[in-house]
Amino acid sequence: MPRPFPRSRLRSTAAVFTTLSALAATSLVTGPSVAEPFTVSPCILQRTEAHHSEGLDTWNTAYPRPARVLDAVTVFLSFPDSVPLTSPAELTADHFPATSRFFERASYGRFTLRPHPRRDWIRMPQPSTSYAIQRDWKPAHRAAYLRDALAAADGQVDFSRYDIVYFVADPDAPGVDSDATKVVNLDAPLRADGTDIRRVVTVFEQHPPDRLVLAHETGHVFDLPDLYHRPADGKGDWDTYVGDWDLMGSQFALAPDLFGWHKWKLGWLEPRQVACVRGAGPTRLTLEPLGAGPGVPVVGAAGAPAFGLGRGTKLAVVRTGVDSVLAFEARGPVGNDTQVCRPGILVYRVSSGAASGGGPVEVIDAHPHTEACWEASVYPPLADAPVSVGERFTVPGEDVRLEVEGRTASGAWTVKITTA
Repeated sequence: MPRPFPRSRLRSTAAVFTTLSALAATSLVTGPSVAEPFTVSPCILQRTEAHHSEGLDTWNTAYPRPARVLDAVTVFLSFPDSVPLTSPAELTADHFPATSRFFERASYGRFTLRPHPRRDWIRMPQPSTSYAIQRDWKPAHRAAYLRDALAAADGQVDFSRYDIVYFVADPDAPGVDSDATKVVNLDAPLRADGTDIRRVVTVFEQHPPDRLVLAHETGHVFDLPDLYHRPADGKGDWDTYVGDWDLMGSQFALAPDLFGWHKWKLGWLEPRQVACVRGAGPTRLTLEPLGAGPGVPVVGAAGAPAFGLGRGTKLAVVRTGVDSVLAFEARGPVGNDTQVCRPGILVYRVSSGAASGGGPVEVIDAHPHTEACWEASVYPPLADAPVSVGERFTVPGEDVRLEVEGRTASGAWTVKITTA
């Protein structure tokens, strides 16, 4: 993940580049995987061989589906060349319950991430400096780290009880680099307690850590891609694809709730909550705020609290090609998006053929000549991307026009989407 300089809109040139370039201890999973049918719709994109493909006609069973309770063990690793200055309890509080709460809100209560943190340090056999921990970690060093971590913990942890494994390193050990936090996908799984471990979240965060960093990495465990852009030379802005509009773009985002497309992919939106816009002419829809769930208060059109939203239409989709769609969703200050810069109807492109880190989702800026929220946004040019009430917006390069006609008393948005 990219990390900004403190309180600056500049992105760090030493930013983390996670799963896309993070070849696993043996190799990145690239071969075919078992798939199971997921849902049927004319607006569904087929899953491709692209890493973390945004296709959602089938579910890649190599990844756990977050539609139930999943148990995660957090193992804290110390090293013989350093005495920890923080306790496992303090490091646990850095990430939980915040991570679990994020997913509970994002999934409308459909998914529970249940943490099982260890209460003690487990000593690694080698000094921290011997593993050469860094952002673009060499496979041999990464393999040694994972092998030693699993061997050290196996006598105290029954890995067969858990769906997700977090290895958290002592943040004050001299060889620990906070830019190295990532998910490691294994071609040849590790084996412990009769269980294959196919991916591990390796955490090297400082104390306190980046906000929501563990939620971002856990998103990869559920087959979600990186949505940020890594400049070829590592310099420049990392947030040009989606800005503040999805956690998989930036853990610092003002509106980090997952895109409606991702919620559909993960099984958190029911088919009736997704409108597939087909045929020429206008289609009128009422879109609920993406973050609104049953019992969650929403500010209504008159500024007063409104309830009762959560089960209506959340996402509208227009098919634009064999592997591409336009998506429309209402974003406002509710749920995980309480700090949103400019509410409105967000428009974005989705491509199932683009790999993680290669722009599988791109937010379309309805106000390309203005910027907003300079002091807090990760990318101000996209902070005011949504279409507001009374505005009309024609999507560049497409015969698709959006008109936001108004708000309902309950806080939903009434829109008209016209296709040629």
